[in-house]
Amino acid sequence: MNFKQLILLVAFSIGFVTQLFSQHGRYNIYNGFGIGGGVTQFNVLTDNFETQQGNGWVGTMSATVDIPHKWHTVSYLLQLSENSFGVSSRALPSATTSEMVEYKLMTAQVAFLIHAKIVKNNFTIDVGPMLQYNGKLDLKDKSKENYFIDGYSALQAKEIVDISKFNVNGAIGATAGFDHFKLRVQYIYGVTNMLKKLNDQDLNTDPSNKSFKGNQSMLTFSAIAYF
Repeated sequence: MNFKQLILLVAFSIGFVTQLFSQHGRYNIYNGFGIGGGVTQFNVLTDNFETQQGNGWVGTMSATVDIPHKWHTVSYLLQLSENSFGVSSRALPSATTSEMVEYKLMTAQVAFLIHAKIVKNNFTIDVGPMLQYNGKLDLKDKSKENYFIDGYSALQAKEIVDISKFNVNGAIGATAGFDHFKLRVQYIYGVTNMLKKLNDQDLNTDPSNKSFKGNQSMLTFSAIAYF
């Protein structure tokens, strides 16, 4: 997935959310729109590779509905992010030293969140499901595409890039601030196996021969302005 496709997905989702939230019921409903950004820490939790957490960036948009007499608010959260992580590899099959080969991953995420009001709207605990579309893994340094993944005799860095595109995540976090500006920390765990697609490819996994299984672990820190 390239960046233009991600932007189109977000624009479509924003239009859907705006239309949905414009339909008021018999209660006084307060709608809000937020936009912000921040940084990420990302990793893939797996027994197949030795990985190292990397950093990235995230852009966020949200549409919020607040019914004052309720103990919670709800929102749709849309996020674009570019993340990175490393996989331990070696230059030659017989090499005795290894290094982290870095990959980038672009993601588009749509979440439905419930925000439990701990201190009115100034401090909330946020939880909800998230759908994710991501592209292939992208090697940061193309000159290392023929490196050999540690733990395997012939599996190369370029051969593990075509991972599962659609994933389901769970998100939990906290938001604090005032009406028009808030800070948020959020942890996102991948419920589905994002390496599952590798099992459908004819890869040489000697001497391991284990099925590929990996779940993403993502932490975001963001600042959001509300209108």
